[in-house]
Amino acid sequence: MLEKHSESEVHVDKVEQGPSSSIAFGLERLGLIAVRAPIVSCIVLLVLIVGAVFGIHRIKIDDSLSQLFRSDTREFRQYEEVTKKFPAEEFDVLVVVEGKNLLARNNLEKLRDFVTDLQLVEGTRGLVSLFSARQAPAPGKLPAALFPAELPEGEAYDKFIETVKNNEIIRGKLLSEDGTLALIVLSLDPEVVASSKLTKTVGDIRALMKEDLGETGLNVQLSGVPVMQLEIRNAVERDGLTYNILGILAGCVIAIVFFRKISFMVAAAFPPMIAILLALGALGWANFNLNMFLNVMTPLIMVISFSDSMQLTFAARDRLIAGQDKFTAFKNAVLVVGPACVLTHGTAGISFIALQFSDSDLIRKFGEAGLAATIIALVAVLSLVPVFGVLLVRNEKVFAVKFQSADAGVQALRNFCYWIAVRMVGRPGLFSLIAVLFVGGLGVIYANLEPRYRLADQVPDKRQAVAASDRLDAKLTGANPVNVLIQFPKGETLYSPETLQTIADVHATVEKAAGVGNVWSLETLRRWLAEKAGSADVATLQEYVNVIPEHLVRRFIDAEQDAVVVAGRVPDKDSSQLLPIVDKLDSELDGIRKKHPGYEIAVTGLAAIAARNSASMIEKLNHGLTIEFALVALFIGLAFRSWVVMLACILPGIFPVVMSGTVLWAMGEGLQFASVVALTVSFGLGLSATIHFLNRLRLESKPGVGSALAVERATVLVGPALILTTVVLACGLVVTVFSDLPSLRLFGWLSAFSMVMALVADLFILRPTAMWLINLHARLQGPDKPAI
Repeated sequence: MLEKHSESEVHVDKVEQGPSSSIAFGLERLGLIAVRAPIVSCIVLLVLIVGAVFGIHRIKIDDSLSQLFRSDTREFRQYEEVTKKFPAEEFDVLVVVEGKNLLARNNLEKLRDFVTDLQLVEGTRGLVSLFSARQAPAPGKLPAALFPAELPEGEAYDKFIETVKNNEIIRGKLLSEDGTLALIVLSLDPEVVASSKLTKTVGDIRALMKEDLGETGLNVQLSGVPVMQLEIRNAVERDGLTYNILGILAGCVIAIVFFRKISFMVAAAFPPMIAILLALGALGWANFNLNMFLNVMTPLIMVISFSDSMQLTFAARDRLIAGQDKFTAFKNAVLVVGPACVLTHGTAGISFIALQFSDSDLIRKFGEAGLAATIIALVAVLSLVPVFGVLLVRNEKVFAVKFQSADAGVQALRNFCYWIAVRMVGRPGLFSLIAVLFVGGLGVIYANLEPRYRLADQVPDKRQAVAASDRLDAKLTGANPVNVLIQFPKGETLYSPETLQTIADVHATVEKAAGVGNVWSLETLRRWLAEKAGSADVATLQEYVNVIPEHLVRRFIDAEQDAVVVAGRVPDKDSSQLLPIVDKLDSELDGIRKKHPGYEIAVTGLAAIAARNSASMIEKLNHGLTIEFALVALFIGLAFRSWVVMLACILPGIFPVVMSGTVLWAMGEGLQFASVVALTVSFGLGLSATIHFLNRLRLESKPGVGSALAVERATVLVGPALILTTVVLACGLVVTVFSDLPSLRLFGWLSAFSMVMALVADLFILRPTAMWLINLHARLQGPDKPAI
């Protein structure tokens, strides 16, 4: 039986496939151009590789935490305006020092020495710590430092510590209520944060931590946007190397195990590797920045291209075993399998186009890069597989004789595929009904998934930054800033009574807001002067503002003095928990907006942007995925010119998505950016198996061949390659579990799981569904009209 399948396949290949009979409208013939002059093609390829290497060196890393929400919306433009006017958030390194004996005299002295040394680190602009606090000022004099040059001893020291812990400026803001955690805010120069100098600056800070506090027993960790950006930058660079090496090794190992010839391994595995190189080089020349999503472009290109290179190589291998010469074998492989390759890249392209519905510039850029990489991968695979095959395969006749009798690995896979096919076509109606009910039930579960977003998921969770943020969440109400921007109307100044009253009202509202703490503003200084110095007049306030270091003033007052910020902090919770806090605060500010007309008051900050936009952006991506289902089904149906094909690919296409969603639901997870993007891309990529099977079924469906036999033959002929490629692709994607970035780990394992589920759908859903639809078509249209 199995030998007859191979003969059937070769018989099809002897018939010239013109563009009119091609589901790819003849585009697969692009693959025959290079093979006509293989030596020249290799020279051109070498030139392109050299250009790609230079292009890769042009790729920069975008490690901004706000990149996911970068869009042309009013909220994001407002956020960017705030970061320009009040740049502290983007450039603050948060040094978290914790220990039960933090305020012991010896430790406190060493901590003060550490703070002094930090101010000398190259690239720092200023520093705020508990040592920045001042005593109550005497009338007409500047306030003295809270910490004297020489710390008291004995009982005097104990009283002094109580004074420190009760200081209104630092309590609950720079020092926890229980006195076990201190926060040091180190402001860096923006040029340092944006450049490679950040590595050295953070390294110097870590060295001081070890040198000054190493023997104190205190736990010292770094957090803040610059540290998170550096950790993201390092993780992206490290992960890129990991994905390249492990993905390539997986492809090579599996190819050599089953093909058992170096030449076939090269023909199957090298075109995807070269596609990776060319695609990344093109992205570099196109000025794309590497980020948390573009970092998975390497395994994605491998996924896109390796499936088709394996199909082409398997097809050529079967023809060589049947006795064809190498040129004819690879030519016929391109003509027969090539149309399906074009179509699989087309569906992958539609998946990336679907990402253009996102409001996020980052995700849209990922879609653009993916679409470009898909086109490059298609051209590379169609061209290079036959070129390498013609140049490297030797002694075709000897090879054919050897593998006709010794092909145990592939034969075992074909026997397995045949066993499944026979059972699936036995009762197609029953299996199709079961599939509809099962997929429908999973769809209901998938529909109940809720959007999820948390800042920590974008940052390496095996590093210090997330751990330090967790400690700030626990001890100082949070590490993530939520700001209220107040812009003055024309005619009002910073120190006018109306402006000061507006600031005071906003400050009081933010202070009382549930879930918001660590509130700072000009009102903080004003209250302190009123309480400690007994002076609330504007002249005194202005005098103190003028003597405060400029880097501190710019945290709350912009350079033109026409806007201020009331800054608070919130814990790093899921956006679904933060959104009610942000919305309630915004609604409570409505009363102040009415009381002080003309003053523009807006809640902003990265946490607020994330809370407001993440849910809607994830929902839009999810809706885009639904639209993609319909578009891809219509696209495949039009390519095959068959409504049977259009309907047959719907259930196996949806199954991996809803099954993956059910796994997320069972794990208590929701839909994150990474999971929606993974499902969107995996849907298009997972249809590769469906398209290759339907293309083979189209060729096997001839007059006199029953539909059941056609399904069995198609399954046996394409099944082994589909199984092998799924294993390779899953391995290529699952290597992301080695990443320190939670979002990439989620993307990787979910994509790999989706690919495996796509194979399951192809074997157990597509076969009976296609069989049942073909039989339905025969009853409606008559047996003489082909269904596919």
